[in-house]
Amino acid sequence: MTLPSLTSVGHDELTRWLAARGHARFRSDQVWGWLLRGVGFEAMDGVPKTLRDELAAAFRMSSLTLEKEVVADQGLTTKMLYGLDGGYSVEAVVMRYPSRITLCISSQVGCPIGCPFCATGQGPFGRNLRSHEIVEQALDADRRLAAEGRRLSHVVFMGMGEPLNNYQAVVDSVRQMADPDLLGISPRRMVISTSGLVPGIGRLLGEGLSATLAISLHAARNDLRDVLVPVNRKYPLEELIPAAREFAVVTGRRVSYEWVLLAGVNDTDRDADELLELIDTHQSHINVIPFNPVDGSPYRAPSRKRVMEFAARVRKGGLNVTVRDTRGRDGDAACGQLRARSLATVPLEVTL
Repeated sequence: MTLPSLTSVGHDELTRWLAARGHARFRSDQVWGWLLRGVGFEAMDGVPKTLRDELAAAFRMSSLTLEKEVVADQGLTTKMLYGLDGGYSVEAVVMRYPSRITLCISSQVGCPIGCPFCATGQGPFGRNLRSHEIVEQALDADRRLAAEGRRLSHVVFMGMGEPLNNYQAVVDSVRQMADPDLLGISPRRMVISTSGLVPGIGRLLGEGLSATLAISLHAARNDLRDVLVPVNRKYPLEELIPAAREFAVVTGRRVSYEWVLLAGVNDTDRDADELLELIDTHQSHINVIPFNPVDGSPYRAPSRKRVMEFAARVRKGGLNVTVRDTRGRDGDAACGQLRARSLATVPLEVTL
């Protein structure tokens, strides 16, 4: 039988478990502190050996196993491939910037949406991640950064998977990462991305979270978006954009619209003008993302000149625009690429 991880049990349940075995409350805080530092049971100083043995017989420190690590951008980007129960694997990426450190986190094994320019969408879909498996990605990143004298400051659900397709686990993980006893990261520093699952956006309004909503837009007309983001056939722009606007109005948080720029596909003046017609200038932000090439993809990255021209045209029309820094091109850091390389050589148990 696979042992549960301490993170899946939680601090309060650990306290009850220890109390039932006659251990004082402070032992729970002690063990939890070692968990946050990533110390194995055998190395927990100050914890009696009998208790360490009890813990080791009942729990795992983590349900994740590091399978591969790639460092890129002269050490500014670190990408991890984690093994999960059942033979699955997911990716997470730590990106170091001057004023923040961001973790790009996965919420599913693969992605069922099937966007044709995305490496994740080209691979098989496995399963939803459990909330503790999401949180453990952040815990591992924070431990790594602690060794550098740094702290994880931001989390974006822009790794593998469609977060709103794994709704409850994602919402639960946001609350857990915000817990001061765990990571204490404010939801205001977290971004939940979606390809456009309109009902999920409505549900988020009732959660009372202050997380930012990001929409993977990529096209401002239905015929093109039907191809680039197939879920648009179910939730077209006429439904998606009003839902995003309502989210911005009710929460007071601006919505981020993601636009992966594909040469000759969605980088023209027409595309920029259609984007300006579609999106309100109030409480919205456009993230222009140069395409990170994927093996076997028919799409190409636009020139740097074209990227800046597109962004300038949208900015001149009144929208806030950021051209996102492309990280990890030398380290398979486009979402899904590291897993794709692993799948090319390692069989994966897949549930379709």
